[in-house]
Amino acid sequence: MTPLSDQLAAKRDRLLELLASLGSCAVAYSGGVDSAVVAKAARLTLGDGAVAVTGVSASLAEGELEQAAALADQIGIRHLQLDTEELASSAYSANSPDRCLHCKTELYTRLAGLAERLGVAVVASGTNADDLGDYRPGLAAAADHRVRAPLAECEITKLEVRALAAAWNLSVADKPASPCLSSRIAYGQTVTPRRLRMIDRAEQCVRSLGIAVCRVRYLAGNAASIEVPTESIPQLTEPATQAMLTDEFRRLGFQSMTVDPRGFRSGSLNESLAVHQVKLN
Repeated sequence: MTPLSDQLAAKRDRLLELLASLGSCAVAYSGGVDSAVVAKAARLTLGDGAVAVTGVSASLAEGELEQAAALADQIGIRHLQLDTEELASSAYSANSPDRCLHCKTELYTRLAGLAERLGVAVVASGTNADDLGDYRPGLAAAADHRVRAPLAECEITKLEVRALAAAWNLSVADKPASPCLSSRIAYGQTVTPRRLRMIDRAEQCVRSLGIAVCRVRYLAGNAASIEVPTESIPQLTEPATQAMLTDEFRRLGFQSMTVDPRGFRSGSLNESLAVHQVKLN
């Protein structure tokens, strides 16, 4: 077991005490490191009174549900799937900057209903202390539905979450962040199941080259912007690889393709893109 600093050990103990005080808990569980740590802590303190619930929709990348289920099995927590229908909401599919508000409203509304049916006292999220400083419209939905955020309440940062995951031997301790596929679509571009599938399959194509961290951003005009760590950019711009990507992205329905020279940046769609595009038609 990875040793913890005295400060983080104290935060861990506060986290366990907080979860124990809830009596029972349904964790909004994506299978990422944040929600996994909450699920682990809930299982340790609440036993069978803890359940992990994964929202399932077209915005979930292929393979994520299976990985979440395997991790829940490792943790030993009961794992349920909950179908959500955020894409049926015109407010969500319109893809304005508050898209996440509508997504989380759908998720937490359904989670609250499930928790009531299960007799579970509280819904908890994986929101950590660092998230409170970001632009996250979904936090308003959490507040409206009285969703608890144990990590944030215990002032546990993202780095500390990963340290706890390592200490608990969770397989996702070093897993890159994997937000929903809709987050790849530029604001104002409609979110549709077809576009989500295009993005998912395009990212699978890039990852097949051995590049674990990547984003394919969907921009106006069926344009794709590929973001990878800067050290991986030469691999994507090698002529044979670019030719393969060009053919594959065209087949998926993209009309142009960019390898962003600035590399991967979380939340880059909040920036102004001005990069050269390679025409595919």
